[in-house]
Amino acid sequence: MPIPDDVTGEEIDQDVRQELMSLPKTLAEDVARNLVMVANLLDEEPEQAYEYARIALRLASRVAAVREAAGFAAYAVGKYSEALAEFRAARRMTGSVELWPVMADCERGMGRPERALAMAGEPEVQKLDKAGQVEMRLVAAGARKDMGQAEAAVVTLQSPELASNSVQPWTARLRYAYAEALLAVGRESEAREWFAKALEADQGGTTNASDRLAELDGVEFTDALEETEAEAEEQGDTAAEAVETAETAEAAQAVEAEGDKKDTSSES
Repeated sequence: MPIPDDVTGEEIDQDVRQELMSLPKTLAEDVARNLVMVANLLDEEPEQAYEYARIALRLASRVAAVREAAGFAAYAVGKYSEALAEFRAARRMTGSVELWPVMADCERGMGRPERALAMAGEPEVQKLDKAGQVEMRLVAAGARKDMGQAEAAVVTLQSPELASNSVQPWTARLRYAYAEALLAVGRESEAREWFAKALEADQGGTTNASDRLAELDGVEFTDALEETEAEAEEQGDTAAEAVETAETAEAAQAVEAEGDKKDTSSES
């Protein structure tokens, strides 16, 4: 897989660089550059990110950061079983519980929401930081919805973090999930209120709360570019029809003129 020359590997976090120091220098540089490509492509080009992650994994499968990156790359392309295996390997190497929520979400992705829900009740959750606990709550609510327990999903999301006016990196997603859960049980007016709160906290554009609000308000957006292109296409079709009509008329006139010539010749 090609890697641009300006990707040096120095872009990775210090902690990851520290892990790679156990490798020979040239190998460490190769792995680092592939990990940078994974990070750069994960959101926009997950399939390519997955390919770079597989290369890094072949080069350094005993490095926890590599296993974690491979896990996230597999998760991004919906390979949940593979992602879970990589996350478990990374956890065994580090002993950290940080990946617990995404591991539970992999269980959901594999069609096992009951296992994800069981993980939400394990002691590991108490060892997570606040962001991790919120993430675990989101996964648990999603598992409830997967199991057809829409009302329970609403209750699962009700928490001090949801009630807080403080805006944290996870606030918008938590409020958005709660709004979705409310909408699923028919509490539309409350859902609208929470979509608005999610939008208020969504400084990075991580949700589409504005679109959901517009849907609830019956507002339809028109893409000006698409409209212009459609008009141009319509005008082009009209012009083509006009040319075709003119050509047909001209051809008919030519045939008629030819007929007149033949009639004149016959009379002579």
